[in-house]
Amino acid sequence: MTQSSEPGASPAAEAAVAVVIPCHRVREQVLGVVAAVGPEVARIYVVDDGCPEGSGKLVEERCTDRRVEVIYHERNQGVGAATISGYRRAVEDGASVVVKLDGDGQMDPALIPRFVRPILAGEADYTKGNRFYTPEGVRQMPALRLQGNAVLSFLSKLATGYWDLFDPTNGFTAIHARVVEVLPLWKISRGYFFESDLLFRLNTLRAVVVEIPMQATYGTERSGLKIHRVIGPFLFKNLANLGKRVLYNYFIRSFNIASVNLVLGGALLVFGVVHGTYNWYLSWLTGEVASAGTVMLSSLPIIIGMQLALSFLTYDMQSLPRVVLHRRL
Repeated sequence: MTQSSEPGASPAAEAAVAVVIPCHRVREQVLGVVAAVGPEVARIYVVDDGCPEGSGKLVEERCTDRRVEVIYHERNQGVGAATISGYRRAVEDGASVVVKLDGDGQMDPALIPRFVRPILAGEADYTKGNRFYTPEGVRQMPALRLQGNAVLSFLSKLATGYWDLFDPTNGFTAIHARVVEVLPLWKISRGYFFESDLLFRLNTLRAVVVEIPMQATYGTERSGLKIHRVIGPFLFKNLANLGKRVLYNYFIRSFNIASVNLVLGGALLVFGVVHGTYNWYLSWLTGEVASAGTVMLSSLPIIIGMQLALSFLTYDMQSLPRVVLHRRL
């Protein structure tokens, strides 16, 4: 990766707010996005993620904004990798809050103060856009994206533990620089799973995340995120993160009544299902009806196990982080 900036651009050592714009096949939109970034932003990092259209060179040649610096990836590494490169450079230059803004023009840079305000006020560590907050925003979204995001949202809730969030693939975000410094950036997904994986990592740190209502603008830009292609990989990765989150939060870092409910409920469910299936199979082979006691020995553990599992889920949904992380660092 090489880096360059426009002549005369000074380091953003005193920057309060920085913006990172990953770029890949956004040549037609990126200049408009950069131009729309307001004066509340001290530094703008355009990350050319191996863009075959030369988005980075275009910005260098035509953009006169002295806040802009272009960072180059020699090959395409994914939106997550581009964002992480921007995060690292912004933190090195002394930014307090880093905003991530896509270069395709779907996100309104005028909303940046709305994303930054809760972080500077000490109310959040990370803010994230929600395109589903208002009926108008939902109506603007293409039907396929709406359906796909509903599925991805539920998977993300399970995996990340942030049950009050809905729009997991929304890339309009802001994060406190201190939180960036303690995140294991080398572990976070480099591709489209970046936003969901980052939320999982934030939950393990007990960071406070707040959603910001917004509306997206859909034009002629091409989206690289194909819902039908990512559902399978996202399912597998979210289930893996769910397992890691439960293990870490309920058995390594803490052990409480929810942990007991999960273990006991899971054991009862497995016993009930296995015992019931085995006896149903025997009844089918022999033609003999199972006794009432046999049926109860199968159904009762399943009922109790389900109740314990629901108790664990209720506890998990209520255990959202409440105290901001960056003030404790």
